[in-house]
Amino acid sequence: MQSYVDELAARARTLAAPGGPRRVLGIAGPPGAGKSTLARAVVEALDGLAVLVPMDGFHLADTELARLGRADRKGAPDTFDAYGYAALLARIRAPRPGETVYAPSFEREREQPVAGALPVAPHVPLVVTEGNYLLLDEDPWSTSVRPLLDEVWWVDVDDALRVERLIARHVAFGKSPSYARDWVLRSDEANARRVAPGRDRADALVDLDTGTVSAPGRA
Repeated sequence: MQSYVDELAARARTLAAPGGPRRVLGIAGPPGAGKSTLARAVVEALDGLAVLVPMDGFHLADTELARLGRADRKGAPDTFDAYGYAALLARIRAPRPGETVYAPSFEREREQPVAGALPVAPHVPLVVTEGNYLLLDEDPWSTSVRPLLDEVWWVDVDDALRVERLIARHVAFGKSPSYARDWVLRSDEANARRVAPGRDRADALVDLDTGTVSAPGRA
């Protein structure tokens, strides 16, 4: 992993120019692709020049999903506050002088967002954000979110490995193996199919199977 993380960190470093305007780098891909792991690795490699603000902090709360009748589709595009996410990205890009911007995180143990958990200090030149829908060609993702991202990378990984990783994640957080498999194959994979066309709109493709970085059309 280290070789392509170094390559990606060097690419991200060109966006993280101290003294310039703050930039936002997106990392997209299907559920379970390894977006969070890659994003954390790139942020760590930049050694203070970047912070991570995941899209998952904009999950709607379970009580609201139940009210809307969407609890059985948690994780689908319309179970996120996409406009709220876009508003935060806009504020991150153009903060007031000296302002620390606070972003929400997502607790996987409770599967709930946590407000104000991630500080973005005024001196940080790059914010890395990751999520399934950064390259989704549907409103409001394509019209309100994508224009606020300076670059978006797509994470590729073997689908069978990705599915098993998702099932294991659900089991680790308390779901039964049968429930976890049913949820992944019914819900997560529907979302994976929905975001798949976004791969061709990425600025770079990161293949975690081969450890290579390429442009769309050359992977």
